[in-house]
Amino acid sequence: MSRQDHIDKIQDVIKDVKFAMMSTVNKKGDVHAWPMTTTETSLGAKEIWFIGDKTSDVVKDLEDNPKVGLSYATQDAKNYVSISGNAELSTDKDKLDELWSPIDNAFFEQGKDDPKVQLIKVVPHGAECWISGSSTVNMFKMAAAAVQEGKTAENMGDVFSVSL
Repeated sequence: MSRQDHIDKIQDVIKDVKFAMMSTVNKKGDVHAWPMTTTETSLGAKEIWFIGDKTSDVVKDLEDNPKVGLSYATQDAKNYVSISGNAELSTDKDKLDELWSPIDNAFFEQGKDDPKVQLIKVVPHGAECWISGSSTVNMFKMAAAAVQEGKTAENMGDVFSVSL
């Protein structure tokens, strides 16, 4: 597969995954993962957008260290994506207008005009993807390998990395 094919495949895997685990590093150097709602993803434009709360620990972590990891898993738990990048805290009102959803009002008393609203743009620089294929077929491959001494399951799916 070409680089563009890899990017397209990753985009396809994460397009329907609403929640990502965003890993940040705090002042003490500890890694924390936070569930975040992905509001928009464009790997071609190198932009993954989230709406956060300025008073949250995740935003405080990003103020000190912009490096992040994003983890996505499809609902059927067959496909996984890990993205590394740098987060930018944005004040772009036009982008907020574009991304804002009525459901976001549940988290902010004053809606999108709430002073706690914080746009987070992740600029990805690399990604890894695991496509596991059919879980039934993989189950048989694992069972066959388990009963054969010295044999391991093979061809359990595709794994690839891509620089963004």
